[in-house]
Amino acid sequence: MNQTTRELIGMFSPMWTNKQVWEFDQLNEDLRFDAIYVKPQEYEDSLWKSKSAYPDSEIRDMVVKTFDHMLDGEELWISNVNEKKIDEKHIPYLMAVMADVMIEEEICLNFRIDNECFVATIDSDADVIDCKEFFEEFYHLATGFNYDTDTGIPEDETEAEMYLTRLQEEFDEKMKAILGDKYLPGNNDPDTINAK
Repeated sequence: MNQTTRELIGMFSPMWTNKQVWEFDQLNEDLRFDAIYVKPQEYEDSLWKSKSAYPDSEIRDMVVKTFDHMLDGEELWISNVNEKKIDEKHIPYLMAVMADVMIEEEICLNFRIDNECFVATIDSDADVIDCKEFFEEFYHLATGFNYDTDTGIPEDETEAEMYLTRLQEEFDEKMKAILGDKYLPGNNDPDTINAK
């Protein structure tokens, strides 16, 4: 993880949970963004009206469909619709959504704010430790298990429950040591919809 990404994550830590992302989506049903793919160091305002622009997009779908641009080394610039800048309240949402999209591929990202836009790029320099650090910041997204593969979870239901509970407790302790009171163990997400 580069320093800029680390600082941006630090500003908004702890990262949002899937529940918070879902709730934000429910409260903002028509949430859309303008996005463009830009070659590194080649950003210009005029690109928002070019063929590489994806105006008024649902960001998750757009990223999944156009992911090859990021694999080719292009940067994804995201702004509020028609504003060429991002509202700060959307930054933690976008970081969580982008990390969630990348989890299955185990691709680490770098984030930054540039020209008032949110910019996401694939971290091509990331090693295993960087990836571990990155996804631990998004612990809430990374704790799911893929049951199609051999995960080492015991067949017996009781043993499996004990095993998964122990894993969750170990993870909770580790994250509590890192984040302190900011950490939300297990699935005890804040109720952001009803929060004052």
